[in-house]
Amino acid sequence: MARTEHQKELLAAYRERPITGAVCAVTDTVSGRTLLLASPNPAGQRNRFQFAVSTDMPLHPAMAADWRAHGGAAFTFTQLETLEKKPDQTDRQFQEELELLRDIWRERLAAEGKEFYR
Repeated sequence: MARTEHQKELLAAYRERPITGAVCAVTDTVSGRTLLLASPNPAGQRNRFQFAVSTDMPLHPAMAADWRAHGGAAFTFTQLETLEKKPDQTDRQFQEELELLRDIWRERLAAEGKEFYR
């Protein structure tokens, strides 16, 4: 099937769109424990969180016990910091940079006395 000029333009625009990742925190408001995530797709991560809350299924196995005890409504989703992917950066390099940023946030929050899910 041949692509029309319009389809080619749409595909080019999609490939050239800016990609923004983020460090996200899912926090149990009862226990105060936090799951830090390095996400190359924070909008998708937020959708997964909202789906987990709506189905009452834990987002991550590490938080399953607290999820069952407190319910999904006790958890909040926060985007802590965003990072834009550089044009010359590979997906792997971008993910590594996000993970480094997540580790920096872990140190900051640990200094404030936060506890984390592992």
